[in-house]
Amino acid sequence: MPRELPCADREAIAFDDFIAALDASGFDARDEESFASLAPLLRKLSNNTDFLGNFIVRELETRCQEQSAKNRYGIQVLMLHSGPGYFIRANFWPSRTDSLMKFSGDAPFFYGIPHDHNFHFLTIGYSGPGYWSDYYEYDYESVAGYPGEAVDLRFVERSRLAKGRMLLYRAHRDVHRQLPADELSVSLNIMESSPASAWRDQYRFDVDKGEIAALLTQIPGGVLMQLAMALGGEEGVGLVADFAAHHPSDRLRYQALAARAAVVPADEALCIWELGCADPSAQLRGLGRAALTRIEAVLAKTDISADGPLENGADVTGDKGLAQ
Repeated sequence: MPRELPCADREAIAFDDFIAALDASGFDARDEESFASLAPLLRKLSNNTDFLGNFIVRELETRCQEQSAKNRYGIQVLMLHSGPGYFIRANFWPSRTDSLMKFSGDAPFFYGIPHDHNFHFLTIGYSGPGYWSDYYEYDYESVAGYPGEAVDLRFVERSRLAKGRMLLYRAHRDVHRQLPADELSVSLNIMESSPASAWRDQYRFDVDKGEIAALLTQIPGGVLMQLAMALGGEEGVGLVADFAAHHPSDRLRYQALAARAAVVPADEALCIWELGCADPSAQLRGLGRAALTRIEAVLAKTDISADGPLENGADVTGDKGLAQ
């Protein structure tokens, strides 16, 4: 369950002053307690009931140029500011009766998808009754990190991010399944921003089965390794093989194996994944077993011969995208 940070401060602060104070604070977005110290400042911003509307008007006047250039999320997110090691965003949470939900469905708003985060972030309800969440906790260090792995997910409660309620989500610990707000709602977030995040696992969970359903983070270079196998000649093939054998990231080693398996006949792909199944890394062994099972199932159900290649090398990591 995210840490609740009560703060009754009624003072409001202008957005520019908020950013100046945030930068002057010297907070470390990688540190939980440092993040918690920002609660009074975020509360003051949330007390400013005009700044977000004014920001939206300015965006519309410029045809959303800033959002087009800097927003890596979807229609739910409005990027407000990027600073050293952090960024500020507003999230919109429609109800099931809102026209946006009727036309777009749940997917753009990440409703109904239990997930953790690979970074800390601080959030506060800004407008509306707030979206609901089912909250869970788990021990990140106890899992290897592959789809189908059993996880001890401990249900805590269902509650909503009401206006003025402030929560600190802790990386690799707090899990939530977001549910639609009763009415359109808005939250404000201070988020950690770090290149290291891409190398830290983030999971989607199946709470009914109590297991990891998919890995949500994408390793930098995964697609490039597939291209290196296809276009890089002997040097590219050798580099991918070296990554598969020696890279310190287990997930990148897995992606390297998948890139190798994608361009060879099925019988050779089976051999590649058998090596993965024997790896010292529990995560790579789990991913390798899943890939091996998938190849065997495909061969059993189709007319693909053992000397034909398999699309994507039986990549089993799961979802491709960013959790909100």
